[in-house]
This record gives sequence, C-alpha cells and structure tokens, in this order.
Amino acid sequence: MRRQLASASRLRDVVDLGCGDGRVTKALTDGLGITALRAVEGYGPYRAAATARGIDAIDADLEQRLPFADDTFDAVVSNQVIEHLADTDTFVAEIRRVLRSGGVAVIATENMASWHNIGALLLGFQPFSSSNYSRERYPLGNPVGLHADEGMTLPDGMLHRRIFTGRALRELVAAHGLEVVDLRGAGYHPFPPGLGRIDVMHSHFISIAARKR
Repeated sequence: MRRQLASASRLRDVVDLGCGDGRVTKALTDGLGITALRAVEGYGPYRAAATARGIDAIDADLEQRLPFADDTFDAVVSNQVIEHLADTDTFVAEIRRVLRSGGVAVIATENMASWHNIGALLLGFQPFSSSNYSRERYPLGNPVGLHADEGMTLPDGMLHRRIFTGRALRELVAAHGLEVVDLRGAGYHPFPPGLGRIDVMHSHFISIAARKR
C-alpha cells in the first residue's frame, strides 16, 4: 500500500478511512511529505489513539456521505475496511467525490479467491474470510478456522459483509469512474507469503490503486 500511495503525483492532503488506532496509518504515510493527514474512525478508543499519534481523526459513518467537501484530498487510503461494509457503492462513490482530479485511492482487503478460501470451499467449509458473518458464533461453518474450538462471539464492527476477488474489486472501483492503475497481492497462506506478490489473484490480501480522472 505504501508504494501505491507514494505513486501519487502530489501528497499534500491525505485521509485514511477507518484508521484504527493510527499505527498502520503512520507506517503508510510517514516520510511521504504529507502536509495534512486526516482520518475517519468510528470506534472511540481507536480514534483517541490515532489523535494521540498526530492524526486529525473524526467520527463518521463510512456508508453515508462523508463530512468533507468535494475535491478535498490528493489521496484516500483504506486498509481492511471495505469488507466490513454493506454499502460498498456509497463508500467508493464517496472516495471518488472527495478525491481531487488526478488523486489516488488505495484500498486493501482480503481476497475471496485466496488459496486458503478456495481450499475451504473444496472441503465444504465456509471460506475463512466469510466465517465471521455472525455475532453469535465465530468461526461460522469452518471447523479449522482460528478459534474454532472456542465458538467466540464478535462485536458488530468485527463482522465481514462483502468479500471481493481482485477482479471484483477492480470492476467496483471502475464502475464508479476511477481508473485502476495497480493491483498488488500480499500473503499466500498456507504457502510462503512472498508468492502473493507473483500470483496476485490468489494472494491472501489484495491492494488496489485507482486514480480519479
């Protein structure tokens, strides 16, 4: 994601949608010459931690109109957030709206077509990436998933709602008028993680960079 973000022609104003406690945000953005770093984070303790790290973090609903004017940011980043949203059309449309012309959006998420998800389906199990669809039991439908013997309950914010393949993510951002410029993979569970950079479409995670024309 950092390399994709650094490819932007200008990085004066940047926003992270769903920044968590800000640690990943800082790792992605430090040293890139960003003047104003803003973020949206709905969970109060995370938002406070991000603010303590020097990020201008606010509370907002990522499935509604964002509290930013049109053409505000040179770049929008969002790491491991889109899979938690139901209205991904509004999310991507809002990313495009708040981007300046030529601005870059970088979105990373889990990959439904990863080999470990495919393997789970072949065994008749729920894919790992969609085994947290229920608040009442986790993992759901996957007896070999993490915490399988514990039957954990999950808060609403931890649930996955939309899991994309690389192709689907490309088509989603393109449908909202963003030009895809790069798609990368990371991780390759259960195989050596470096293979994810080669076989992007079956990597554990996918990260897309798209430009506003």
